[in-house]
Amino acid sequence: MTKTEGQIPEVIETEDDYNQHEDEEEEDDEEEVNSQSSMRDDRSRMESLFNRMQSERVPLRVHDVIIKGNKKTKESLIEAEVEALKSATSVQELLQAATIANARLRKLNIFDSVNVSLESGPPELPGTTNVIVEVVESKNPVDGNFGIFTKPETRSWSLEGSLKLKNMLGYGDLWDGSLKYGWDQTSEVSTGVFLPRFMKLVNPVMARVSLLSQDWLKFSSYKEQTLGLSLGLLSTRNHDLEYNLSWRTLTDPSQMASTSVRRQLGHNLLSHLKYTFKIDRRNSPLRPTKGFAFVSTSQLGGIFPDYRSVRYIRQEFDLRYALPLGFARAALNFGVAGGALFPWGNGFSNKPVSLCDRFFLGGNSSPVCTLGGPTSLLGFKTRGLGPSEPRRELRGKAEDAERDFVGGDLAVTAFADLSFDLPLKVLRDSNIHGHAFGSVGSLVKLTENSYRDISFKNFRDSFRSSIGVGVIVPTKLFRMEVNYCYILRQHEHDQAKTGVQFSFST
Repeated sequence: MTKTEGQIPEVIETEDDYNQHEDEEEEDDEEEVNSQSSMRDDRSRMESLFNRMQSERVPLRVHDVIIKGNKKTKESLIEAEVEALKSATSVQELLQAATIANARLRKLNIFDSVNVSLESGPPELPGTTNVIVEVVESKNPVDGNFGIFTKPETRSWSLEGSLKLKNMLGYGDLWDGSLKYGWDQTSEVSTGVFLPRFMKLVNPVMARVSLLSQDWLKFSSYKEQTLGLSLGLLSTRNHDLEYNLSWRTLTDPSQMASTSVRRQLGHNLLSHLKYTFKIDRRNSPLRPTKGFAFVSTSQLGGIFPDYRSVRYIRQEFDLRYALPLGFARAALNFGVAGGALFPWGNGFSNKPVSLCDRFFLGGNSSPVCTLGGPTSLLGFKTRGLGPSEPRRELRGKAEDAERDFVGGDLAVTAFADLSFDLPLKVLRDSNIHGHAFGSVGSLVKLTENSYRDISFKNFRDSFRSSIGVGVIVPTKLFRMEVNYCYILRQHEHDQAKTGVQFSFST
């Protein structure tokens, strides 16, 4: 057939062409049916596997652990963190071990992402699997933060900054330097390194050098400077052991210190072992709504053989419990904490402990978020309560308004905090919530034979207390609290104030 201009060409199919197209359509239909059947089979096998996992133990052995994506990180470090995968003998154990391995690798803080997957083992070894651990190393090895935090009720502020270098040697090492400067409070410069694994040691190793200067001239007539070295010897989920060696200097810038303070000025060596046992089963460290926590800290000072070494025994504990109330995410948090400090050595009963090591209460830090020992009493200024002595003496005239707060050897605190969501949805979505609180605390002296004067009545009368309500605004950069505190009980020389108080903290 010829094609004339302006005509649409005709398509002629032979019988063979028609049969070929028909066969292709039948093949496509058959492939689609097979694909759907295969998907149904896979789904059926998966459902069967899940049902079997719930009802019985499914044997499975790990043939090999394959690590991918590590360009700088030593493979031995990753292998050590996922070692538990190799000993799994069932699907259930393997899934649990994979979850733990994923969490351990993320905790190193040197990877942007971690993925643990499973694939079939060699065909000649049925019942085996290969575990694929794929990591993505952090693109930016440098991390840092900087901020200014204020405490209006104490008319003070602090400038804080830190810089971190990640995985410089490929052993998961974290190098950091930090600077903290607080007006008329605390200044600290420190640098340190953290190694998750060092040589053949299973536990992490930490070393830190710091220069600390504390100037509390509003509350005490002395200034402290400490140059120290800290070594983390043991660190597990529940146990920490740390050694600290530092050289401490006490000076009196005003040269008008009270008699008790003046006796302790000078240089001394601080060498101590610190052991911490910690259990924290709360669902959140910032706003817990259920669970409990317990911390016990034991410290032995003066183990370095030097006559200037400060010798003391210090014991602290802190117990917390969060009880959910079942409405508006309300929860009742309450806790009890205590600490005792006592010197040791020849004539220990007549000796005082160093001013720097004593307990000081007060401050505006939320007791819910601080875990480890005696908590702060809201409404009382930092170091604004406890044993005190006349501070300045000028030509035989004492100014009663100025006193040294010299701290105590026995501290006991307790608190109750009711947190709840606020009515507006926009506040709930931002986790801005309200709370009502009450706190009590006592700070007394034990050394220099003062323990002989303590009776049940004197100890009961030594307690201070406060109550209040407030709003908590958490952000990624800081945590702000606006509280109204009402002082229920205070002593003559305590620095406490009923009213609205603001707090900005990290």
